[in-house]
This record gives sequence, structure tokens and C-alpha cells, in this order.
Amino acid sequence: MPSSEILFFAGFIFFILTMLVIDLGVFSKTNHIVSFKEAGIWSAVWVSLAMGFYFVLLYHGDWIHSVKDFTALKLLFKQYAAEGVVPIADNFEASLEIYRKNMAFEFLTGYFLEYSLSADNIFVIIMIFTSFGVKEKYYKKVLFWGILGALVMRFTFIFLGSALIQQFSEILYLFGAFLVFTGVKMFFDDGDDEVMEPDKHPVVKFMSKYFSVYPRYVRDNFFVKRKGKKFITPLFLVLVIIELTDLLFAVDSVPAVFAVTKDPYVVFFSNIFAIMGLRSMFFFLSNIMHLFHYLKIGLAFLLTFIGLKMIFGHYLHEFGYKNEYSLFIILGILVVSIGASLAFPPKKETESVLPPENKV
Repeated sequence: MPSSEILFFAGFIFFILTMLVIDLGVFSKTNHIVSFKEAGIWSAVWVSLAMGFYFVLLYHGDWIHSVKDFTALKLLFKQYAAEGVVPIADNFEASLEIYRKNMAFEFLTGYFLEYSLSADNIFVIIMIFTSFGVKEKYYKKVLFWGILGALVMRFTFIFLGSALIQQFSEILYLFGAFLVFTGVKMFFDDGDDEVMEPDKHPVVKFMSKYFSVYPRYVRDNFFVKRKGKKFITPLFLVLVIIELTDLLFAVDSVPAVFAVTKDPYVVFFSNIFAIMGLRSMFFFLSNIMHLFHYLKIGLAFLLTFIGLKMIFGHYLHEFGYKNEYSLFIILGILVVSIGASLAFPPKKETESVLPPENKV
């Protein structure tokens, strides 16, 4: 008989895929440009589902690992609970409640952390679509298949990372140092050189060398057959680039969530809900992301904070640091960066007002 972990995980994946099919199959029978209203509705749906999942964990978090006795519960505390969160001696029910609350709170913190880090991904996806000249009505299909690939890659990355942490706990310090480095690099990177030339992109060069690439888009097709020969289309190249982009972002974001919780299932659930929300949020925010010009600086501080917490977390808890503080700090950084962006909009470049004869 399958374990409760497998059953819960399978049920979760089935639910996510069902929601994707409903979105694409029922509400999107034809390719169309996603309106601001539609994107807003689906963003609200995915945020609501994530909040609903929070309450599932809050009241039934023990379903994931099938906690049947106090011995099993103590083992889970030892493996996954945050430092300072311990069971109450000889009180199974009270300890189980602490375990559920801790798991639910870690999911919520990881979800907001991953959601905020995904915002930077939107900038890159917009740049990819724009650089490759993809028609806006095909965005949704590309992101749909991109998410399916992300499900597989995130699963592999997260559970491999969890296995490494269980065997070599010192790897958390390496993850932390990497996040600090990434945060500092992001802070000093002005992004002015972020120009993508499709013909020179490494993925385009590689795919063109080993596969037959059709020279132009053929509606929303990823593959096309001409004179008995099968070609991949430029739209498929865009899909591959987005998949690899998500993998690169996972290198940053997945270790960051491991700073919040060591439970791979909680990391995976928070990642997937954030990715699903990212798809809707892309259409919701793509036209107004330029307004949040301080968001990248906020994300730099966020990554640096998470990295330092991962390195010095043990010492912080000795001074009374509680896991709840992480959520408040994450939300605080986001609120300040977004608020500063709106309060101090970027200065518009003004044209020269010199008389024609004085212009060089």
C-alpha cells in the first residue's frame, strides 16, 4: 500500500494539473491576449488556493508524513522543525498541534519568499518574449508548457537538495554564502547591459547545430513538418530558453526556501504555488513592472538576509530569534521597495532644449 507521503504528493500534483487543464482547456480554448482583468482573477485564484493550502497544513499537516505515534512525531521534529521548536514532553496532541502550526507557518513564509523572488523572473521572461518577437497571444501557451517543465525540474532539484542537506548539513553554509554573493551582485548590477540578441543566444546556437530549426514562427506550433522533414520552430526555442531560465532561478530560490524549512515537501509545495501564481502574475504585472524600479534592490537585500540567516541562524536563535520574524522581514522588505518605487518614480529622460545651432 502506498505511503501517506506518496498519496498526498500524488493528490497535490493531480490537483495542480487539473487546475492547469481547467485554465487552458476550459477558459482558453483559443489563443488570445490575456486581459488585465483575466490575469487579475487568476492571480487572486492562485493566491486564494495557496492560502487554503496553508489552512490544510495548519489543521492536517500530519497527513503528509502520517504521524501515528509520539515516536514518529519526535523524529519529524528532529528532522524538519525549525530550531527552537520542540515537542511537549509526554503530550502527543499538544506536540502535534505545534508541529502543524510550524509546518503551516513555514509554508506561508516560503511561499511569500518564493513569490517575491519570482518577480525578478518576470523581467527576464518579458525580455525573452520581446527579443524573440513572440506574439502576445501565444504567451499563455508557452508559459503553460513552461510550468509543466518547471514542475519536474523543481521536484528533482528540491528533493536532491534535501537529500544532500540530510547527509551533509554543512552544505547549508555553502547555500547561504551563495545567496549572499547573489544578493550583493544583484545590488551592484545596474542591468544596463541586459540586451538579448536571439541569433547569438547559446541555446539558439546549440539547437541550430544539432536540430533542424524552421526559420520563422508557424502560428503557435512548437514543431512543423515540411516535405517529410520535421523541424522545431522558434517558439520551441523560446520555450527551452524559459525552461533553462527557470532552472537558473531555482538555483537561487530553492536554497533560499531551505533557509525557512528543511522539509522538502513544504519547499516543493511553496515553490509550486508560487510558480503557478507567477504565470498569472506575469500577465497582471507585465505592463506595470517598470513602475517598481526599486524592487530589484529589495530582492538583493532579501537574498542577502536569507543567506546570512542560513549561515548564522543557529546563533540568532540563541539570542531569541523566532522563525516568525523571517516572514515579517520578508514582507517588510517588499513593502518598503514597492512603496519607495511608487513614492519616488524614475526620472524621465528629457530631450535637449538647446537651440538647433548650439547642438553638437
